[in-house]
Amino acid sequence: MPMILDQRRQEILNLVENAGFVSLHQLAERAGVSESTVRRDLEHLERIGQIRRTRGGAAYVGESLTTLDERSGQARPEKQAVGRAAAALVQSGEAILLDGGTTTLEVARNLSGKSLQVVTNSLPVVNLLANQPDIELVVVGGYVHPKTGVALGPLAIAALGQIHVRRLFMSVGGITEKGLYNSNSLLAETERAMLSAAEEVIVVTDGSKFGHSALAHLAPLDRVHRVVVDSGISDEWKQSLTGAGIALTIAEV
Repeated sequence: MPMILDQRRQEILNLVENAGFVSLHQLAERAGVSESTVRRDLEHLERIGQIRRTRGGAAYVGESLTTLDERSGQARPEKQAVGRAAAALVQSGEAILLDGGTTTLEVARNLSGKSLQVVTNSLPVVNLLANQPDIELVVVGGYVHPKTGVALGPLAIAALGQIHVRRLFMSVGGITEKGLYNSNSLLAETERAMLSAAEEVIVVTDGSKFGHSALAHLAPLDRVHRVVVDSGISDEWKQSLTGAGIALTIAEV
C-alpha cells in the first residue's frame, strides 16, 4: 500500500540518515513512488534542514536522533532525580501531557499512586503507564519514529489540537538565551503543538543541556513557566532563568 505523505518523508529521511547518501532512484524504489514525487519530498526535507540535495540523490546533514536505549544511559542519576522532583509537582486529579524522552520517562515512573489523566505521544511512556489503574491514559497517534518510539507529524499535531491539559512536561535537546531546541525538525513541529495545548509548560532536563543549541529551534524561553533540573546547572543560568520570570526547581541527586 502507498505510504501517507508524512510517513513516506520520514522513511526517506531514515534511509538517507542511515546511509549518509542515497540515490534518487533508490529512494523512489524503496518508497514505491515516482522520482518526481521523491524530488518534492527532498525539497521539503532540505527546506527544514534535514538533508542536502545533491546531483542524483540526497545526503544527510541533520543531527541523528539517538535511540532511547542509547540516551537512557546518559546522565542517568541526574535524570532520575529530575523525574522524581517533577512528578512531585503533579497533584491527583490533574490532566498532564508528557512528550517523548528519557527524562520525561523518569517523570512517568514516579506518577504511580496518583489519580491522573496522562496524554502522551511516547510509546515507552504508554508501556510504562498502561497497567496503572489510577491513570487514565490518552495516546496521541501519528507516524512513530522507529528509534525513539515517539509519534510525530500531521496526525499527531491534529490530535493535539483537540486537547487541553493543566501541565506539559517536556524534554529538550538544548537551551540557550534564544530558547529551546531539539534535534529533529519533525519532532519540534509536534512539540510546538504540545506547547499550545498546555496551561503551564515545565521543561525537565539535566544541567548539560544549558548553553547548547540543536538543529531545530523549538520556542523562545518566555514560553516556559518552570524548569526542573539537577544541581549541575550553573549559577549564571540560575540567575538567567529566575531573571526571566521562570520558576526553578533544583533536583538533588
